[in-house]
Amino acid sequence: MPAIEVSNLTKAFRTYKKTPGFSGAVKGLFHRQYDQTIAANDVSFKIEPGELVGFLGPNGAGKTTTLKMLAGLLYPTSGSAKVLGHTPWERHDDYRRQFALVLGQKNQLWWDLPARESLELNAKIYGIPDDRFKKTVGELTELLGVKEKLNVNVRELSLGERMKMELIASLLHQPKVLFLDEPTIGLDVTSQKTVRDFIRHHNAEQKTTIVLTSHYMADIQELCERVIIIDHGKIFFDGKLSEIVDRFADFKLVTIQCANAIAQSAEKLSSYGEVVEQSFTSIKLKVKRDRVITVCKALLDELPVTDIDIQEVPIEDVIRQIFSQ
Repeated sequence: MPAIEVSNLTKAFRTYKKTPGFSGAVKGLFHRQYDQTIAANDVSFKIEPGELVGFLGPNGAGKTTTLKMLAGLLYPTSGSAKVLGHTPWERHDDYRRQFALVLGQKNQLWWDLPARESLELNAKIYGIPDDRFKKTVGELTELLGVKEKLNVNVRELSLGERMKMELIASLLHQPKVLFLDEPTIGLDVTSQKTVRDFIRHHNAEQKTTIVLTSHYMADIQELCERVIIIDHGKIFFDGKLSEIVDRFADFKLVTIQCANAIAQSAEKLSSYGEVVEQSFTSIKLKVKRDRVITVCKALLDELPVTDIDIQEVPIEDVIRQIFSQ
């Protein structure tokens, strides 16, 4: 049985369209105009227990809206969803004890209290025994390197430290499903890596089902084998991350290093492919996949080649290209 099963889920928001000026405000009292925005449009997918899935899309694509429906914070306009056998927006206590939602731009900890007291409050809400609370907090703070920060007021913590405490708060009750919305946003490189390592470790050890959204492709590449891509509320890709390059990038990058200066003109070299970079002794070309072998043979015949390197296009470039279409 899938941990998460979504079928034709749709969410439409209706917003009041106000006419500028005082006369517009008066007019709006009697005749209001509304715009409708489809945030999620006929979304369907399944996620098995223990999977760690990346949920990708540009700003406004419908990622957070979908997660909020799965967390029971929003009611859908139509469609259905089951998470751990529950309908999320019915908000049964049994379901709410089995999932957690972490929003990278929102705090669940009390700003003016030490982190430990916020965690203790969460433990009381979930009815977690003291011995289990101490053991869980000890293990998680050790893994995330914030054990010495438990008695510091949340407002005095750095952004990275606060994010780590948010993760700890969300995992106190050992949820079976974890929704992570931009958990590394705004963090420095070191904190990003710490959070990624922790998420990977937690998923491997606890077999928690995790849905992760992030604009940092390093998060997705390091953590997720499978990705779901959503844009304008619709899903148009659901599969292995490795398949994205094969499906959406029809070229490779060919870099040639030469023993001496390249005599050929840029115009002649561009006949082999798009010139991405060029120096006195090297050239990088963007070459169609079906021409890579032919181009490499031609360059080897024409140039004093000392090294040749063929690479796939970076995954972040492919994703950027998809979103810009």
